[in-house]
Amino acid sequence: MSDASPSATERLHDLIAAARKAGADAAEAVSSERRAASVGVRNGDLEDVEREESRDIGLRVFVGRRQATVSASDLSQTTLDRLVERAVAMARLAPDDPYARLAEPDQFSAPPYPDLELFDPSDRTAADLEAAAAQAEAAALSVPGVARSEGGHASHSTSEWRLVTSAGFDGTYRGSAFSLGVGVIAEKDGAMERGGESRSTRWLSDLPDADSIGQEAGRRAVARVGARKISSTTAPVIFENRVATQVLSPLLGAISGPSVARGVSFLKDRLGQKVLPGGVDLIDDPFRTRGLGSAPFDDEGVAVQRRNLVDDGVLTTWLLNLASAAQLGLASTGHASRGLAGPSGVSTHNLHLSPGQADAEALRRQAGTGLLVTSMFGPSLNANTGDWSAGVSGFWFENGDLAHPVSEVTVAGNLIDLWARLVAGSDLEFRGGFNSPSLLFDAVAIAGK
Repeated sequence: MSDASPSATERLHDLIAAARKAGADAAEAVSSERRAASVGVRNGDLEDVEREESRDIGLRVFVGRRQATVSASDLSQTTLDRLVERAVAMARLAPDDPYARLAEPDQFSAPPYPDLELFDPSDRTAADLEAAAAQAEAAALSVPGVARSEGGHASHSTSEWRLVTSAGFDGTYRGSAFSLGVGVIAEKDGAMERGGESRSTRWLSDLPDADSIGQEAGRRAVARVGARKISSTTAPVIFENRVATQVLSPLLGAISGPSVARGVSFLKDRLGQKVLPGGVDLIDDPFRTRGLGSAPFDDEGVAVQRRNLVDDGVLTTWLLNLASAAQLGLASTGHASRGLAGPSGVSTHNLHLSPGQADAEALRRQAGTGLLVTSMFGPSLNANTGDWSAGVSGFWFENGDLAHPVSEVTVAGNLIDLWARLVAGSDLEFRGGFNSPSLLFDAVAIAGK
């Protein structure tokens, strides 16, 4: 996808000018262009092909402290004229929002922006995608013990995002994504277990090859065969690095500015206090080269920066957009996130937990006997207290050695207490927008048979 054309730029500026002429005191316009293709195969045969090309636009207008947001995918002038009329009319009827605002020029992320290498011009045809998906599936099916396929899938997408505001911000950036994955079922003595592997990267050259993805999917499925229940107990639990972020993700909701402002957060009184063990950092980096969450500015045009959300175990900040920052009497931290419709929420960029010294095997040796969690489902959280539980499956280990696969168990605890006893492994891998090494927690409640 090429850079935003002059007509696209003019369209956003024209929308803002029209909104101001129609009675808006301020306005922002965003545009999103996306091209995507995905292919699925099953047993070597083509199963589905999807292709998407979209161009959408969103407009937020302010009349005093009242605001309204509208969006459209029809970019004809007639539709855009109606869009402006509807937005201004809605804003006039909306209730006052004392915290609604646009970023001021001194908050802007100013060009030139760093080259984050978010866009790879490489292309993948439907035939390329089908071949990669079929190869990954074939590699998975070749693993001894794999009985059948749940399908392979491959996709490629490009996108471009542009934001223009009446306060003077005008910014755009492009991104690309390549993904490949496969799911299979392993069987032994009538027992069946699912396993899979998938990866997504900004650049095609960073995507693991189809054979390695397929073989890993098959290996994970076969290793799960023969899973059994265990008796309820209290024991050490290790969350594999692939799922460990799910134990940490409630922290992000708890430090979200809107949640803190509403008082719906079990960490609302913990700013400046230890929430993780000393020596552990939780780092948010919008500037990671080729990062899936990288961006030169947030979705309100505010400058972004690398931050230790947790530094040496201490919670240092809330995640703030303009509105939640105003409500809390603070400044935006550059974490605004929005779609085309509705006001901004908050989200992180590229997040990771700092690794420790022990590899996965050493963590098991340290724990002795316990549960290694490799998949998780149905987590439940009390946002006011931090009480948490989740259904899990994985492996029971004894004296540091894997003993047998385990399924149909639940782990539970209070996250404030659990996080205080966290031990991070050394096996940090950057696979997505949020990454963590394996995490060991001692004395976790396990509900089984």
